Amino acid sequence: NVDGIYGSLTVAAVKRFQQKNGLKVDGIAGTQTLNAMGIMQSSSSGSSSSNSSNVNSIAKAIYGEARGEPYTGQVAVGAVILNRIDSPDFPNTLAGVIYQPLAFEPVQNGTINQVVPQNADARKAAQDALNGYDPTGGCLYFYNPDTATSKWIWSKQILKTIGKHNFAK
Repeated sequence: NVDGIYGSLTVAAVKRFQQKNGLKVDGIAGTQTLNAMGIMQSSSSGSSSSNSSNVNSIAKAIYGEARGEPYTGQVAVGAVILNRIDSPDFPNTLAGVIYQPLAFEPVQNGTINQVVPQNADARKAAQDALNGYDPTGGCLYFYNPDTATSKWIWSKQILKTIGKHNFAK
């Protein structure tokens, strides 16, 4: 669980990530490691840099989870990520939600690190979600019923289906 403590387990996880992604293996979440994770360090340039970083992080998650889904479904995936930040049941940061262990398949399999093309719908969908568009009505979960393997997800109340994904609370 994300707890804000950079202890030995976090160092080990960072080293595994660095090794898997061809980075210098030192256990330090420096600029190159954070960039590979899609977490851009903000500088004194202010909120536009931070917003660009947030769009990029959410777009990577959308691209990994919902590429090929209808545009509304892509926005819905971004909205679920943002809804989790506001929920007491999840980490309260964007990186905490996206990189929460076992939360998103692209993080587990490394496809979160794919470059999202500049013209990809995922980028616009991420921006629309950040602007407050939530086609899910506040959902905290989504899954593809044809590929879901976690049995607990079936206990969640489905509120919407968009494309191949069910959205649930």
